[in-house]
Amino acid sequence: MIARTNQLTRTSRLEARISPDMLSVVKRAAEIQGRSVSDFVVSAAQEAAQRTVEETAIIRLSIEDQLALAEAILNPPEPNEALRKAADAYKRLVVESR
Repeated sequence: MIARTNQLTRTSRLEARISPDMLSVVKRAAEIQGRSVSDFVVSAAQEAAQRTVEETAIIRLSIEDQLALAEAILNPPEPNEALRKAADAYKRLVVESR
């Protein structure tokens, strides 16, 4: 769970326009949780942002894809011509320039 942001550390402002109906819903939700509208909105935005960031860091694979990945790691194929050329280019551009 994400900790509440301390009021004293807030230094930036965020503004948004919402419909009167949506504002009523947000006010009611904030009231239910015993929070200010501002605190409720900031917390909800922070949770959604964190969830979005975390979701991009997780790779989800089907069982078949998991098995294929494990197989490729445990028994990698021999490098093809394109991979050999890429390795040579890497050595020329990166390793030798150090």
